[in-house]
Amino acid sequence: MTAIIDYGSGNIFSLGAALERIGEEYTVTSEESVILAAERLILPGVGEASHAMRVIRERKLDHIIEKTSVPVLGICIGMQLMCSYSEEGDTPCLGYFATSVKRLLPEGVKIPHMGWNSINGVKGSLFEGIKEGECFYFVHSFAPAPSLSATSMTKHGSLFSSSLESGRFFGTQFHPEKSGEAGERVLRNFINIRNKSL
Repeated sequence: MTAIIDYGSGNIFSLGAALERIGEEYTVTSEESVILAAERLILPGVGEASHAMRVIRERKLDHIIEKTSVPVLGICIGMQLMCSYSEEGDTPCLGYFATSVKRLLPEGVKIPHMGWNSINGVKGSLFEGIKEGECFYFVHSFAPAPSLSATSMTKHGSLFSSSLESGRFFGTQFHPEKSGEAGERVLRNFINIRNKSL
């Protein structure tokens, strides 16, 4: 069972619908006992970094996540919150990924970055069966800087990390739940990580 961590983020409905389509049971919760009993966790993603981190700390979700040993997936702002720092609101974050989140630069492109874009340099556990250059759906104005934890990169004006992986922590800047069959494959791959050594 997957626990979608409730920290007041939007977009939980579409994520839940995507999990249902692939046959995965899930619950939306901020309760410690439920989170600790889950096989995997998802930090969903729409929101603003400083507000989201304030809610996470008020609900002690950061401490609860640290008590677990299961895979954790951050989606969009969820992945950004798993980085060390975000320029959005000058926000210290959870620090699971050793990289900072930067504002996208409007170098001949529109911000926010909204729509389909390709991922390149694809590697890591989330992308089994995903081809180089596959397209996914993005909606964001901030993104993690390129880093050693990156498992794919995307260019929108500047280059950014479109996915990250470090130990049991995984993240996507794109929305797999809005990315058709390829996105569902990414979610299936995350669910299957429980059968692999972390």
